[in-house]
Amino acid sequence: MRYIIGVLWLLLLPNCLFAQSYRDGILKYREQYIKELLAEKRQPVKPADVRYIRFFEPDVSYNVQATFTETPGKAPFMVHTHSGKNKPFREYGYMDFMIHDTAFRLHVYQNVDLLNDAAHKDDLFIPFNDLTNYETTFGGGRYIDLSIKDIVDGRIWLDFNKCYNPYCAYTEGFSCPIPPEENRLHIEIKAGEKQFEKYLGQ
Repeated sequence: MRYIIGVLWLLLLPNCLFAQSYRDGILKYREQYIKELLAEKRQPVKPADVRYIRFFEPDVSYNVQATFTETPGKAPFMVHTHSGKNKPFREYGYMDFMIHDTAFRLHVYQNVDLLNDAAHKDDLFIPFNDLTNYETTFGGGRYIDLSIKDIVDGRIWLDFNKCYNPYCAYTEGFSCPIPPEENRLHIEIKAGEKQFEKYLGQ
């Protein structure tokens, strides 16, 4: 019996180590994310309000590999924002992936205003809604940032543990893109950043 338990432990150990390593990586990612929020000159979040920034527990099942399909030649279009302004984007492609044995697709965009900026020309932007909105997450949707360089042989890793709130979730005065209807996921994405609860517990 002890032998069997020992063998099982050896088989499970690599998975346990990977899960812990992954969790540590996400926690460090979130620390850097908050530092960058505080360093933002427009100050969407004040230092005293950091305690109200909340996240789901890291969950590796929401880190999925997707098949990426590029859609060249797509014409730019205007995306509505929470301030009422419009911003120009164009579709770069779309991702097909599985979550909990169900197939989904998200469309991937580029900000037209940044295409000639050498520092941001490879940026990819994924705004999305899911069934947690207005419950545990911001009603206006959440975002994921990727890069063209992340695409390898038509595949790309999509990690919902890294999805974040638009600045509009924290305060007014920002023009945050509203996710297009085609990026509405009919599933609860219990990963990434939760609703900003400034007055939680008061």
